[in-house]
Amino acid sequence: MTDSTVTSTVTRAVIKIVTLPHFDGLALPHYATEGAAGMDVEAAVDADLTLAPGQRAAVPTGLSMAIAAGHEVQVRPRSGLALRHGVTVANAPGTIDSDYRGEVKIILVNLGESPFVITRGMRIAQLVLAPVMQAVIETTDSLEDTSRGDGGFGSTGLGVTKGKTGN
Repeated sequence: MTDSTVTSTVTRAVIKIVTLPHFDGLALPHYATEGAAGMDVEAAVDADLTLAPGQRAAVPTGLSMAIAAGHEVQVRPRSGLALRHGVTVANAPGTIDSDYRGEVKIILVNLGESPFVITRGMRIAQLVLAPVMQAVIETTDSLEDTSRGDGGFGSTGLGVTKGKTGN
């Protein structure tokens, strides 16, 4: 089988959106390409918003939404903003729960060295629809042993694994 014969199935769920008055003239969240996982979302700022280095802001989108039960919308950074300007989503990935009905705001932080100006209509983040599983919590007196045990931060090291190739 060659790559050209591989097909994929995309699962879809409905997101109902209400546009707020300050959304006027902006584009609804949309996929930039056929294979995109995330929908670009735009800034609904009334005036330019400057983020100084180290500063964060909750940037309005002018959107409220109802997400299908059993799903969340993850808010993820745009790679170009992160690479070129050091601007990212502070709580990446952010979560919009299916029962939240307020305005969606994107928490951006400027980790760069220069002020960054957010303008009306600028694509500031990606929204990714994802299924949700809720945990059932059980208390116990002990946990099964594993080869890692309680080794935490950095316990597996930084070395390159030799002899492994990807397929």
